[in-house]
Amino acid sequence: MSIPIKLYSAVQSSTLDLDMLDSRDHARIRYQRVNADTHKEVPFDKIVKGYKMGDEYVIVDEADFEEAAPEKSRIIEIQSFVNIDEVNPMFYETSYYTEPDTKNNKAYALLVQALIKSKKAGLARFVLRSTESLCIVYPVDNVLVVSRIRFAQEIRSSDELKVPSAEVSKKELDMGLALIDQYSEKFDVSKFKNEYSDELLKLIHAKAKGKRPTIKKLKPVKAESNDLYDQLMASLKTKKGT
Repeated sequence: MSIPIKLYSAVQSSTLDLDMLDSRDHARIRYQRVNADTHKEVPFDKIVKGYKMGDEYVIVDEADFEEAAPEKSRIIEIQSFVNIDEVNPMFYETSYYTEPDTKNNKAYALLVQALIKSKKAGLARFVLRSTESLCIVYPVDNVLVVSRIRFAQEIRSSDELKVPSAEVSKKELDMGLALIDQYSEKFDVSKFKNEYSDELLKLIHAKAKGKRPTIKKLKPVKAESNDLYDQLMASLKTKKGT
């Protein structure tokens, strides 16, 4: 079954676009490609890419990139169907909305409804900018979403981390579970905003008008006890008081 679609980015940045300037005259900083030995700027057409092997570089040209690139295709090919809750969030990269490229596309509607009914998601592969990618295809509000995910070898192992093992008593575990239960709620990310960018923009507008911005000072709160159970109990009491 083939479904013609168009892809649209489903994400946008909420950070401010700031330029780097010379503090003396506010001129913009321009980056230069400089030869590490001669310290002279290198013309763009003289720059090549290389892979270091030992003390030497193997130069990789455009023909090599073309030879290694996967076969160019505009097809997002679903390989299998999986439970989306089995996909580790560490694998996710970015998401795209899909739109049917033809009117009254029944196949699109069928796939959406089938995924909703089965509670499954499609695991697919596709080529994006000459690079092979994996993705998860799933419905959101009757729209098919394509979320690009990382390959397994792109996730670093945690085996080298020195994570201490500690004995947790039943009393502490029960208190921790009670705390989680008390703070549990339905997921609603719309309640959270990128307040830093908003506050920074307010500060910029104030400075533009010659006003001196008010700087918020952090007030660290010291725990009254070093005992884990006491700290958990204090957290429960704090939640009850709000």
